[in-house]
Amino acid sequence: MEGGNVTRRDFIKTAAVVGASVLAVQAVGRGEARAAEEAKTAAKAATATAAGGGTKKVADVLKVAREKMYPRCRVCPECDGVACSGEVPGMGGLDSGRAFRNNLQALAKYDLKMRTFHDVKKPDTSVTIFGAKLSMPILSGITGGVTYNMGLGGKVGEDEYAEGIIGGCVLAGTIGFAADGIGDPLATYETRLKTVAKYKGRAVAQIKPRSQADIIQRIRLIEATGAPFFAIDIDSAGRAARALPGQTVEPKTLEQLREIARSTKLPFVVKGVMTPEEAVAAYKVGAAGIVVSNHGGRVLDHTPGTAQVLPAIADKVKGKMTIFVDGGIRYGADVLKMLALGADAVLVGRPLVRGSVGGGAEGVAAILKKMQDELVVAMTLTGTADVKKVSRDILA
Repeated sequence: MEGGNVTRRDFIKTAAVVGASVLAVQAVGRGEARAAEEAKTAAKAATATAAGGGTKKVADVLKVAREKMYPRCRVCPECDGVACSGEVPGMGGLDSGRAFRNNLQALAKYDLKMRTFHDVKKPDTSVTIFGAKLSMPILSGITGGVTYNMGLGGKVGEDEYAEGIIGGCVLAGTIGFAADGIGDPLATYETRLKTVAKYKGRAVAQIKPRSQADIIQRIRLIEATGAPFFAIDIDSAGRAARALPGQTVEPKTLEQLREIARSTKLPFVVKGVMTPEEAVAAYKVGAAGIVVSNHGGRVLDHTPGTAQVLPAIADKVKGKMTIFVDGGIRYGADVLKMLALGADAVLVGRPLVRGSVGGGAEGVAAILKKMQDELVVAMTLTGTADVKKVSRDILA
């Protein structure tokens, strides 16, 4: 460097030194990040095998999903539960479909206050859930039933579908669920858990509200996968008629929930909480988290939308346990609304169903990336710097 001028050689030397310093700093956290990177590598490999590489466009993914899923799902431009009302089995809401539509209408009652006089330029969408560092507060919903619900017999298999959901979530930097179907024998569940294990702590699993012995048996299998937590969707208890002969699917008493929580060191999440009273009860019996959910409007007609009941629930248990919510979340702005209402993170169901069916892991990742980009815009234009600190005051 002479006379304040930088020669090409000096520039290269400086760049080399800086590069080496960055690598040295990165090495410190490499052990912690290795599992996540290995999971992403596995997801990319699975995607390349299934789709031949390349980046999926959301419009193309939806087009393929429509071709495969019609008439069980019309892949409407706005997934609002109107065209598919009462279609269960299928992708609609139960009976009148009111509960499904209530989810979207409850969210639509809230608007966002636009604020542009602030210094928020690069909002932080990252969050840590039970020790897992995620790029966004958006996880997959608990979805399955490619033949029973989606009408995909011979088009997409359960294992292929699960690979798309989980692999796509990993590609996007978040977590996906492997589902336990009501009618699934243990061997089928064990096969799905192989996908969870493959992604080394970047995937989780759900269990139906079976008998206590069956639940604890499945918990032991989940523990062996390295999953950071697990969930039981108590809200599916009303669909006991679909259980195989000799199997049990049932509501749970508080004592039974306490037994489940004490049976494992894994964080236990109860899905299907719709009242402050049951949220407090779940906390008292040892649940580490809840999902505020009416099962996508598919188990009990005329339930309120989740956005309607979430604030009162959050007022009781926020900060004591992790609060997830699902129901009608279609855009990044919807995510921000739910965070403002008290959720720590959201689960997204039907949009990612379309992603997996229409584009496998890359289809799921494309939809998640779109939602994350929308979330960043919404945060920027409401002056929200961090998804972990969203004020209810941004809601109009």
